[in-house]
Amino acid sequence: MSTTHVGLVAFQTILGKEIRRFARIWMQTILPPAITMSLYLVIFGNLIGTRVGEMGGYPYMDFIAPGVIMMAVITSSYSNVVSSFFGARYQRFIEEMLISPTPHAVILLGYVGGGVARGLAVGLVVTTVATLLADLKVHNLLVTVLVVFLTSVLFSLAGFINAIYAKNFDDIAIVPTFVLTPLIYLGGVFYSIALLPDPWQTLSRFNPILYMVNGFRYGILGVSDIPVFGALAAIAVFVVGLFVFSLRLLNRGVGIRT
Repeated sequence: MSTTHVGLVAFQTILGKEIRRFARIWMQTILPPAITMSLYLVIFGNLIGTRVGEMGGYPYMDFIAPGVIMMAVITSSYSNVVSSFFGARYQRFIEEMLISPTPHAVILLGYVGGGVARGLAVGLVVTTVATLLADLKVHNLLVTVLVVFLTSVLFSLAGFINAIYAKNFDDIAIVPTFVLTPLIYLGGVFYSIALLPDPWQTLSRFNPILYMVNGFRYGILGVSDIPVFGALAAIAVFVVGLFVFSLRLLNRGVGIRT
């Protein structure tokens, strides 16, 4: 059996396991984030949005809807990989995978693929709800698909790194609580950074989530605080950097080999 065939079978096996894992408990993995994001749309879009009026030339509900969808994709992709891979470390069956003929890159891609699948599934549900509340029309399909896919990959990789360094179940909650959540709320989901005075507007540009939210907003509405090609380039650079770093950690057995 060729190495390519072994890698393909391994990838399909890991990916299938990851998809079945979150699909089997969809009431915990898909439904809660969909409900949470729907509440964001209702509370911020309907109740507060009527007082805010327009933003970026669009009704406030339409303006925040792309950002809320991205919130769902980011948190779901991240949480799926961090919980699944840490569980594999905790139960120590990841060691069996590492000593098998499966290339480490295939193992990484399998877990990332599972995170992407869950992120896109939750994003699709939230998008369906958002279309019922807001007037969303895809401005650029290619940009929309690229941004949501790359973002899901990026935060799946981030979840993988968190799972490698985590020493207990409490550690996998530290990054989402103290890093991910502030970055999301300060990433232009609910406002345009054009409203911010300097130096806050300049500082906001160091927030990677700003590029993802604005890139997706451009794909849906055609407006963005960031040049769209710059946003795509920034996301792609982050994806490549985190993939290389994740693979290096896996090859070195960080957090796995003792």
